[in-house]
Amino acid sequence: MIAILLAPFYILVNLYVVNWMFQWMGTCNFLFRTLAFRAVFSGFYIFLATAVLTGFLIKKPSQLHRSLKNTGNYFLGMFLYILMVIAFVDCGRIILKNFFHVSWIRSGAAFVISGLLCAVLIIIISIYGILHVRTFKTTSYEITVRKAVEDMDSLKIVLIADTHFGYSVGHKHAEMLANAINAEKPDLICIAGDIFDNEFDAVEYPEKLKDNLSSLQAEYGVYACWGNHDLNEPILAGFTFKNPKQDKNDPRMELFLKDCGIRLLNDESTLIDNKFYLVGRKDLSRTEKIDTEIEKRRLTPAQLTSELDHTKPIFFLDHQPKELQEIAEAGADLDLCGHTHNGQMFPGNLLLHLFWENPCGYLRKGSMHNIVTSGAGIWGPNMRVGTDNEICVITVKFNN
Repeated sequence: MIAILLAPFYILVNLYVVNWMFQWMGTCNFLFRTLAFRAVFSGFYIFLATAVLTGFLIKKPSQLHRSLKNTGNYFLGMFLYILMVIAFVDCGRIILKNFFHVSWIRSGAAFVISGLLCAVLIIIISIYGILHVRTFKTTSYEITVRKAVEDMDSLKIVLIADTHFGYSVGHKHAEMLANAINAEKPDLICIAGDIFDNEFDAVEYPEKLKDNLSSLQAEYGVYACWGNHDLNEPILAGFTFKNPKQDKNDPRMELFLKDCGIRLLNDESTLIDNKFYLVGRKDLSRTEKIDTEIEKRRLTPAQLTSELDHTKPIFFLDHQPKELQEIAEAGADLDLCGHTHNGQMFPGNLLLHLFWENPCGYLRKGSMHNIVTSGAGIWGPNMRVGTDNEICVITVKFNN
C-alpha cells in the first residue's frame, strides 16, 4: 500500500529530473531540442526508471527478469545521486538569484558549465559506488571477556552478515569473500543473517555458490542465524507485498546451508568444545512474517540463557542490534549483529544513529561487548558509497 501511495511522488521527482536534463541539454546544443531526440531519450529514461516495476512484474523468461532486476537496482543507486546533485544545485541557483542577485547565474554559459559539473560528479560517484562493492574492508576488534576458559587464552572470530546472495551478489563475490575470511585463519566463523535476498531462485549458480561457501574453514566451525530477508517475499523498491498463497519459509535455504557445512542456530544454543556457548536468535521481523506457529515463537534472551553455565563465555548471534540491554542482562559476553549495512549509501550512514543504539561498530553495554558489522554484501541499489563491505575479525581474550 505504501509503495502505491509513493508512486505519484516517484513520478513527480523523475519529471523534475528529466525537465532539468532537457533544459541543460537544449542549452548545450540545438539538436537536443528536437522532438525526435526527446522522444528517444524519454523512452530510454522511462525504461530505466520503470525497470524496478517491470522486473517485479515480468518473471519469464528468467534472463529478462534478472536483467530488469539488475537494471532497476543500478538505476535506483544512480537516481539517488542524480536527484541529490540536481536538487542541491537548483537550491543554490535559487539562493544566488533571489537573495544575492548574482547576475551571471542567468547566463547560458554558467548553466552549461554547472550542468556539466553535475554530470561529471554523478558519473564519478556512481562508478565509484559500483566498483566499491567488489572490495572488502577488514575491521579488527580486540575484547576481553572476564571468564576463564581451560586451555584457551584467546579466540579469533570472523563475523560477516548481510551477504544478500541473489540478483546483485553471486558466486564470484562469495569466492572473494571466502578467500578473505580463510586468509584470517579464524577459530570460529559467524554469519549474522540476511544470507539470501528474499528469493532462493534469485541465486543464479547455486552449486558454484555452494562450493565457495563450503570452502570456509574454521577450527570450531561455521554458524549462522536467519535475517529478515532469509525468506521468500515479493519486494518492490524495498516494499513487501503479501501473497497468502506463497509459503515464505523456503526449506531450500536451510538445506543449502546444511550442504555448505554451515550450522543454523534458530533460537538455540550450542556448547562448542565444552569451552564457550554460541546462541543464535530468530530474527524478530522474520518471525512476524512466517505463518507456522513454531517459527512465530521467539524466545527472550533470558529464556535462551536460563539453563546455560554462566561461568563459561556466552556469545550471541542476532541479526538486528536490538534488545541490547536485555541480552546483556541475560548474561551474554559478546553480541554479534548486522542488518544496518551502516546505511550502505551516503547520506544513509549519517542518519542511522537516529534509529539504532549501535548502528555500526563497537558498543559496550555493561559487561557485554556488542559489535555490528556493516555487512559483506548489498541490498537494493548495487552500490556502496561512504560505507564498506566488511569482514570483522574479533580477537576475544579470556581473563584466565
